[in-house]
Amino acid sequence: MDVKEEDILGPELARHWYYVSKGRAMLSFLRHVRGASLLDVGAGSGIFSRQLLDAGVCERATCVDPAYKEERVESHNGREIAFVRQVEKPSQELVVMMDVLEHVDDDAGLLRHYSENLPADGWVLISVPAFQFLWSGHDVFLEHRRRYTRRQIEDVVARAGLTVVRSRYFFGLLFPAAAAIRLYGAWRLKRQEAVAKSDLRKAPALLNRALILLNDVERATLFRFNMLAGLTIFCLARRK
Repeated sequence: MDVKEEDILGPELARHWYYVSKGRAMLSFLRHVRGASLLDVGAGSGIFSRQLLDAGVCERATCVDPAYKEERVESHNGREIAFVRQVEKPSQELVVMMDVLEHVDDDAGLLRHYSENLPADGWVLISVPAFQFLWSGHDVFLEHRRRYTRRQIEDVVARAGLTVVRSRYFFGLLFPAAAAIRLYGAWRLKRQEAVAKSDLRKAPALLNRALILLNDVERATLFRFNMLAGLTIFCLARRK
């Protein structure tokens, strides 16, 4: 997750429709995947690690992010969660990289570093923003390098020495409206009529619940088949 968005949402982050919906999609996408230990790369607040621990996907978690001011170990509902600035030779059974690869120049190299010591039964879950034509001030503000298609992120996974298990788009029902907003924002930014900023905002309670419900409907019906369009791509991979 992006620390800049954590700063925007503050204590509302765990209840915000985007992180609630994305976390539920993550758990749905992992389905029967389990691992004793989790490595959450670029973890920020650790919201996704906490969701995975609560769901019983893993027994302990390590959140790694160079933005941490200090390293620490906490207990989350009886399970250990560590926050560290770096991990030299990661060997956890499950590696999660939620909105990380778009921030670096060498995406395949970063993915390889965190997955090359995976055990034989290990898994890697990736999420990235979709479609370069949606590039806008949102991406500029968050310091993205690129956006992806399914085929492009699958190519990155292959170059990192992993095998794709499945990949799908999410936030497909929001895609038409969000695409219109992003394209208009990009046009205004190009004309210097707007400044680069995140599209994520605190939402009124009723709207927040409505968006969670909409994304729940998509997750229950379309998510497993959606290879066409969305704002986010999920990709699950294993070591070759």
